[in-house]
Amino acid sequence: MMPGGPRDWTTTFDIVVPTTGRPSLRALLACLTDAGARRITVVDDRVEGGRLRVPAGVELLRSGGRGPASARNVGWRAGGPSRWVAFLDDDIRVGPDWGERLVEDLAVLGPTAGASQGRVRVALPTQRRPTDWERNVAALQRARWITADLCVRRAALVSVGGFDERFPRAYREDADLALRLMDAGWTLTRGARAVEHPVGHAGPWVSVAKQAGNADDVVMDALHGRGWRERAGAPRGRLRTHLATTALGATAIGAALAGRPRAAGALAAGWGLATGELAWRRIAPGPRTRREVATMAATSAVLPAAASLHHLRGRARARSVEREPSLAPRPARRPAAVLLDRDGTLVVDVPYNADPERVVPVPGARGALDRLRASGVLLAVVTNQSGIGRGLMSADDVAAVNERVEALLGPLGPWLVCPHDPDAGCACRKPRPGLVLEAASRLGVAPDRCAVARGVLVPNERTRAEEIVAAPEVAGDLDEAVDMLIGAP
Repeated sequence: MMPGGPRDWTTTFDIVVPTTGRPSLRALLACLTDAGARRITVVDDRVEGGRLRVPAGVELLRSGGRGPASARNVGWRAGGPSRWVAFLDDDIRVGPDWGERLVEDLAVLGPTAGASQGRVRVALPTQRRPTDWERNVAALQRARWITADLCVRRAALVSVGGFDERFPRAYREDADLALRLMDAGWTLTRGARAVEHPVGHAGPWVSVAKQAGNADDVVMDALHGRGWRERAGAPRGRLRTHLATTALGATAIGAALAGRPRAAGALAAGWGLATGELAWRRIAPGPRTRREVATMAATSAVLPAAASLHHLRGRARARSVEREPSLAPRPARRPAAVLLDRDGTLVVDVPYNADPERVVPVPGARGALDRLRASGVLLAVVTNQSGIGRGLMSADDVAAVNERVEALLGPLGPWLVCPHDPDAGCACRKPRPGLVLEAASRLGVAPDRCAVARGVLVPNERTRAEEIVAAPEVAGDLDEAVDMLIGAP
């Protein structure tokens, strides 16, 4: 067997960038246009606003402001059939060789590798100590499975349904995906490529706003159990201390209202000590400028209460989250991959065709394939080309014809070709299973998740009557076959 396709498909990738319209997007896209991606998709996740300007060749979609999980789902489901999907944040910076380094990372992965994370570098100031916010951003360098640069196998995304849209903000939706991938049997790796993550500007109350993530942590408890932090490499933080500090402050106020000044004073002193300890913990490693000290003092006074309130909100949300379906389910009827014949299914059958100019698509083939790509289903082509074994054409002739097919119909994933004469007794000539098994292996899916195993037959003028009778399912054309596989539009 030989690929016979236009290029090595095992490391092909799409790029998906969700954005809220940050100015940094333009510089990122300028670096990505030569990265070697088959498709670059920007998903505008603003509720409203002017249309973004993107370079030629970059697709622009909208997700309606439903959050980064939804935006990423919109992006990867619109792409395909590249084997991998690289998710990038819109505020990172990539070098001119990022695409090459990504391909190198992907080339060494085995069939069970579900994702490869790039390394994140945060440049901190060298002439002074970093501020609290700068240290917060720098922690991304130690984080696991964050989507600043996370490349996921498309088959893995299909198998778990993509990102769970019950996570509405850029927090924990990446850890949730990683845990579900591991639960589904995929392995996650860290590549050698690297991106830069600027610190960016943030207001003085950013640390208080970030406490909203405590609600998502409770949802993670409900979905993955209390041990999810160890599996995801997520530090526990100071929630217990924040809850105790908040309790001291609340009971101090209650005691004062109840006319118990001594108790109120003692409780208030305890709250003050806890708040001071938190403030100093944040001030000590920083630059200790007047502005930084004032900001840390003010935010430390309200930060524990904010964390506690969001935690309580998360607990109320978690009571029902296990009963709610994920907003990114995998359709039950949809296969993981569709394996297509070339001649008579994708293009008009020309026996022993060695001339790319004679390639004519079957009517409706492009629309049917676009529907499959948009659904997130993986594609591959499995085709018998005995003309090679019979000496009627060369392997290069077949590859040239295959290139023409993709030029007319779009990317089709890996090409698996049997070049042998029918009398050779090989294991790859259809209807023997060799090509199907090889295609399933290269796609990273089980053979029984491939549509060819389900046996949807699209007859043509050369299909024998007994083949039609024997087929478990028969479609009138390729578009009808797609209806049967993924449901009517």
